[in-house]
Amino acid sequence: MAATSTIPSLANQRQGSQAQSVRQLAGGSGLRRLDLELVSRGLAGSRAKAQKLITAGRVSVNGRPVVKPSAKSGSQDSISLEESKTYVSRGAYKLLGAFEAFCPLGLPSPKGLDCLDIGASTGGFSQVLLEAGAGRVLALDVGHGQLDPLVARHPATIEMSGVNIRDIGPQDLPFRPAFIVSDVSFISLTYVIPVIARIAAVRAQIVLLVKPQFEVGKDRLGRHGIVSDPQLRLEALEQVKSCARAQGMEVKGQVPSPIAGTHGNEEYLLYLQTA
Repeated sequence: MAATSTIPSLANQRQGSQAQSVRQLAGGSGLRRLDLELVSRGLAGSRAKAQKLITAGRVSVNGRPVVKPSAKSGSQDSISLEESKTYVSRGAYKLLGAFEAFCPLGLPSPKGLDCLDIGASTGGFSQVLLEAGAGRVLALDVGHGQLDPLVARHPATIEMSGVNIRDIGPQDLPFRPAFIVSDVSFISLTYVIPVIARIAAVRAQIVLLVKPQFEVGKDRLGRHGIVSDPQLRLEALEQVKSCARAQGMEVKGQVPSPIAGTHGNEEYLLYLQTA
């Protein structure tokens, strides 16, 4: 979780230079779920509202953002509630959840590192990396003109639009990325992982958003493209992990995404490391 504490909130630049308004209260007793602790301290009017605040990235415990409502907290913890923060996409909260889950497993801060965001789209993942102090962030996407100006104009951003990840090699990039994140759609990660293996730096840190709806095949999708069978979702995750291992990567951790996909699909965050 230490990595998330370095994030200085690039998002609030949308609201000018006005400092964040933060409320810090102490109270309660013992350990309980964070959403219940917020209600107990009067920071949220209901458990449902508390959960929305947490998953929106507006709650910090002892200075570290927490996006999981079930995280434990108690009277000894300082809980901060920030005024509304604007991220360029929902994806930002998914990557924040990855930092929260994987930092205890060894995921370092991207501060000062050369990073690659595969499937950058509007730049939610890139934004989180930039806020964490990434040295450079290469925002790569097959589409054109999607990157939000807030992210695109950051001096550490290198925009690489109209590029299919399957078509690139190390010679096509300005650096071998040491920190790689990916949120891709309409393509299986089994096509992306071999490319990552070719272009990544030694012992690169990798966080992938695994979307079962793009791994199981169209013939196995339910209504509205939902993968409703839990077994199919797990098979999709195992398929991606097997592909990573076949490319010499170490699987360091996996967790469900704190936020579901746009249409309600359950997704996973996967932490890998190259050899």
